[in-house]
Amino acid sequence: MTKAIKLLTALPPPQRQRLMELAREVSFPEDTRIFEAGGTADRFWVIRSGAVSLDQRVNSLQRATVASLGAGDLLGWSWLFPPHQWDFGAGAFSPVRAYEFDAAAVLKLCDDDPRLGFVLVRCVAEILAHRLEMTRGKLMEQYAMHRRGAL
Repeated sequence: MTKAIKLLTALPPPQRQRLMELAREVSFPEDTRIFEAGGTADRFWVIRSGAVSLDQRVNSLQRATVASLGAGDLLGWSWLFPPHQWDFGAGAFSPVRAYEFDAAAVLKLCDDDPRLGFVLVRCVAEILAHRLEMTRGKLMEQYAMHRRGAL
């Protein structure tokens, strides 16, 4: 299994410095909903401290956690791809401190600095590939447990 990619440490120093010029420090109290699936994805965060759960609504009353994120993790990638709507919901599992980035400003920076844009998209793609691998592993574990229970 591959190691989790941390966006800010994966970016070369010059690109990281340019991106961080757009960062705004924010915090979310425990149990705060950060965003909901289907909402407009116009920003993203890099978690500084705390824990965030990504979830998918199962029905009107239930959510299933699909990933847990912590310090250094990227929260939100839907801002990068049309239709720019969140695929999952996210909630603060504990008090969270994060760097927040406005998607439009970051996309303009990427247009102005194609090297930064390439490196940023490559880093996000590596993060998504890792999360897909982790999700696949969890699904296989659940399937195996279900099969054992059915026998």
